[in-house]
Amino acid sequence: MQKMLVEGGHLLNGKVRISGAKNSAVALLPAAILADSEITLEGLPNISDVYTLASLLEEIGGHVSWGPDQTIHINPEHMISMPLPNGKVKKLRASYYFMGAMLGKFKKAVIGLPGGCFLGPRPIDQHIKGFEALGAEVTNEQGAIYLRADELRGARIYLDVVSVGATINIMLAAVKAKGKTIIENAAKEPEIIDVATLLTNMGAKIKGVGTDVIRIEGVPSLHGCKHTIIPDRIEAGTYTIAAAAAGEEVIIDNVIPQHLESLLAKLREMGVTVEEQDDQLYIASRGPLKSVDVKTLVYPGFPTDLQQPFTSLLTKAENTGVITDTIYSARLKHIDELRRMNAIIKVEGGSAIVSGPVQLEGARVKATDLRAGAALVIAGLMANGVTEITGLEHIDRGYEQMTEKLNALGANVWREDMTEEEIIQFQNS
Repeated sequence: MQKMLVEGGHLLNGKVRISGAKNSAVALLPAAILADSEITLEGLPNISDVYTLASLLEEIGGHVSWGPDQTIHINPEHMISMPLPNGKVKKLRASYYFMGAMLGKFKKAVIGLPGGCFLGPRPIDQHIKGFEALGAEVTNEQGAIYLRADELRGARIYLDVVSVGATINIMLAAVKAKGKTIIENAAKEPEIIDVATLLTNMGAKIKGVGTDVIRIEGVPSLHGCKHTIIPDRIEAGTYTIAAAAAGEEVIIDNVIPQHLESLLAKLREMGVTVEEQDDQLYIASRGPLKSVDVKTLVYPGFPTDLQQPFTSLLTKAENTGVITDTIYSARLKHIDELRRMNAIIKVEGGSAIVSGPVQLEGARVKATDLRAGAALVIAGLMANGVTEITGLEHIDRGYEQMTEKLNALGANVWREDMTEEEIIQFQNS
């Protein structure tokens, strides 16, 4: 096990290139199951979630090979509907996309209940509602979800809550169903459009993606194709926040600016200079920052995945800012860690009230989930002294080569092996 050490006080300057979107990759890889011939995905992020999913594809008989520049070739011709009850499935929540893909391909699946970051209750009832509407029988047996269908038929499905996961999962199950499927109150995230683009290139008939009504006409078969993943808007947002918190002049490269409009609006409101180009952002933060209030919403609102990194930035701003997470109310475990670093933050319900500006101090802290880890790294960049961060398995799930990218911008960040005593303390904390 390793820990990350961040020495504060080094201003960020230069250019950082954003990797492919994690939240696209974790759906694109299972989507390859639906094809009858080879799928090539280009520009995947070099993160642990991608390799976990690739190994799951191999477990069910897929042939997986890697090319240069994070290109993967997936041949699904010999895949079988093998149960995936636990093990690697428990490592990440997005393993639930195997439900929709395997149900669509084989009309049956056995998938362990998904793992990933614990952010409070995240039920998959809307996924199951969609599968049942398409004609599947869904049961929970000994901690695994069993899906069975004689055939899948198109249906009209209204999502009670806007859910990215349910929208994608139902789309995966419906593309080969007989007849027409209509998903109402669908999520609109760019990652959904990315998955639909892959499926369309495979021969699927999908309309309305990016709106709240998606229409799918089922097709009997899907073929292989080549697809390039979109840039990761959450990684881009994280480095944009880091540049605002601890940077002079930073260029964020390989980004789609319109995917980050809600974040960029808040940064401008705080006094950060933001300039947009076709696939780049220029970020400069020279004067004092003003606090703002933020409420997370479904896309195109402020992303829940950037709430935690943004909380760190608010500690630098003048006066009081309130950040409210309406998506995952339990996503506030980073607050206690920031308090160890001298942050002044109160929690009321699903809101964090941040008073500033304060000078953060280096401390020993623990990443409790993926985006909490990013928040602590940003805090460490702003802090006096050295911040020690444990729980790096969370950061590695979603950020490609974070240490190297930050150091290329002028930060002083490194990783060290933990001692046996530190490992015991970490496991007992």
